[in-house]
Amino acid sequence: MITPELSTTSSRLAAPGGIDIGGLTRVRHHRPDSIRFGPSAYGIERLEVYLSTSAFEPHRHDTYAIGMTTAGIQTFHYRGSRHTCLPGQLHVLHPDEAHDGAAGTETGFGYRMLYIPPELVREALSGGALPFVSDPIQPVPAAGRIASLLSDIDEPINELNSADIAVAVADGLVSLSGSPERRPAAIDVRAVELARDYLAAHAREQTSASVLEQIAGSDRFTIARQFRWAFGTSPDRYRTSRRVALARAAIESGQSLAEAASEAGFADQSHMTRQFKRTYGLTPGRWRAIIGDSSRTTVT
Repeated sequence: MITPELSTTSSRLAAPGGIDIGGLTRVRHHRPDSIRFGPSAYGIERLEVYLSTSAFEPHRHDTYAIGMTTAGIQTFHYRGSRHTCLPGQLHVLHPDEAHDGAAGTETGFGYRMLYIPPELVREALSGGALPFVSDPIQPVPAAGRIASLLSDIDEPINELNSADIAVAVADGLVSLSGSPERRPAAIDVRAVELARDYLAAHAREQTSASVLEQIAGSDRFTIARQFRWAFGTSPDRYRTSRRVALARAAIESGQSLAEAASEAGFADQSHMTRQFKRTYGLTPGRWRAIIGDSSRTTVT
């Protein structure tokens, strides 16, 4: 079960438990406890949690649980030891391993978590054994691609990016486990170029991974790996970039933001706005305003 039973015994969170909190200032007023889920699909779930008056009782998941502390100090017991996870650090928990979770100080703690089924990880490793990360606390630089998966839990999960998520997690776990990393195979340039060209020509469509497999003549996980090796990005991100370019052209031609979002194939205007800002550093509305001001200046 993804959301375990919470303990609301405040004394569990008030005691620092031997952690050196240094110059941290204790406050009397707590931010409200909250749990917020992002869109889930293909067995992959993401959530954002903040706890200051509650704690997780011992529980276990049937998935990998990979999280990043975003605020405060998080403490948990795992495989017979007590661990502390600070802001910016990752914690990696293997399926079916019991653990709890609580704040290390009275100020509470926050984190984002990704849950991914072990069978999806195994498929991404071509049926290989599940990797085990012995040290559950990892610095973000050592697991950059895994950490990047938690940057936006509101992004919808589709068939294409579920494969890329699985590859990122699988390869990251292998690396963190100390096992020999997968050697980059020779890139099948023709296959990835066929995939890229199809995505560019059908950017507005929700191309499935199975369609891309037929076009490239390879499985979705190999496509995800080799596409990134060849073009520096994932198939889904490449498609999104083409959609943003279409939206930008529509906006600059005078279409409304809602029309531009629909024209480019985004789910809605807010989806377009997130991706547009991620690509250009400005919201579509601000981009349109600046383009309009520039045009008037040029005419004058």
